[in-house]
Amino acid sequence: MGDTPSQDPRGVYIFYRFERFWHWSQAVLILFLMATGAEIHGFWTWFGFEQALNLHIYTAFTLIVLWAFAIFWHLVAGHWRHYVPTTKGLWKTISFYATGIFFGEPHPFQPSPTRKHNPMQTMAYLGFKVAMAPAMWISGLGLWIYGKFPGMYPDALPILWVHTLHIMAAFLIAAFLIAHLYLITTGETVFAQLRAMITGWDKHGKVDED
Repeated sequence: MGDTPSQDPRGVYIFYRFERFWHWSQAVLILFLMATGAEIHGFWTWFGFEQALNLHIYTAFTLIVLWAFAIFWHLVAGHWRHYVPTTKGLWKTISFYATGIFFGEPHPFQPSPTRKHNPMQTMAYLGFKVAMAPAMWISGLGLWIYGKFPGMYPDALPILWVHTLHIMAAFLIAAFLIAHLYLITTGETVFAQLRAMITGWDKHGKVDED
């Protein structure tokens, strides 16, 4: 948290070091969880079932620890405000992605240190943080507990529900990831948003909101 947003020839400093660290670490961990999860369900064989399962569990706990640190950082640093949904500029953003983007119209939103995400991003990220991610780790912990203490479940029906929830959350996160990868190419240039999340600097950002 030692960085201070400021103006610079490189643009506007939007994303802090820890923010970039947890973002990319989370991406790598989620991709590895998807790969090992697919192997557990027999889609391919890379590590073997037992090793894939163990790696899946270790990676899941690593991700939970990362999420805990990220939540703490957001609360302490006040960055939770970037995920508060707003309708300001929402229709303009929807209109841009629906039609404007195909006619070369400029993006109606400019990120700033006080508002990093456009209204659609805010709602999508909030949904990920309060619905998809919790559903994934709660159901995952349920499956892990069942594997360690199967006697806690009286029959197979409850664990089937937990497993189904875990799979549904995984597919939702996969869909979120695909949409995310596409949308990051829709900035001022194809790599503008990707570059900003790597360096922290956004050439097309603004210092303060209007």
